[in-house]
Amino acid sequence: MDSHAESLARAIGARVKTERRTRELTLDQLAAAAGVSRRMLVNVESGAVNPSVGSLLRISDALGVGLPALVEPPTSKTVKITRAGEGALLWTGEHGGRGVLVAGTEPPDVVELWDWTLSPGERHETPAHTAGTRELLQVLQGRIRLEVDGNGSELATGDAAVFPGDASHAYSNPHDEPARFTLTVFEPGVGVAGRTEHPDA
Repeated sequence: MDSHAESLARAIGARVKTERRTRELTLDQLAAAAGVSRRMLVNVESGAVNPSVGSLLRISDALGVGLPALVEPPTSKTVKITRAGEGALLWTGEHGGRGVLVAGTEPPDVVELWDWTLSPGERHETPAHTAGTRELLQVLQGRIRLEVDGNGSELATGDAAVFPGDASHAYSNPHDEPARFTLTVFEPGVGVAGRTEHPDA
């Protein structure tokens, strides 16, 4: 991990541990509720690993706090501002693509705002989120392929899509030019019921 990734992993670990202790949960109890191994949870809390988006979603839902609460610094301000370059880098592709969580709201109805880039040949698959999750995507640069529940759509610069996030979905760039898109995820009732997807790492 580079220095930024190490810093993020330590911050996430500290927040997971704080939220777990606030709820008086043991490591075993949280691991069972999140559907992750105790060893993974120990590594997350110690900041030794940068967990996958899928694993973070399961942990945040088990804690009932929503993903943004684990990756954003706590604040009491009415307006939360994320300056350019300060978002949480939660996915990196093998050719330089990035998935950055730039902003999010509090539970129970969590809204996440993402900034994604996909280099040529990259693909990101996401298992189904909790029932009722909806996603909105707009392509800012290039072209991408959106697959939802086995059905594919080609999107070019300026195109937008709304789709169910509670179905398996994927974003890919089978083209020769880099692509960039914004993604908004609405997850109702975070912490009310367990998520159905499995960790992807």
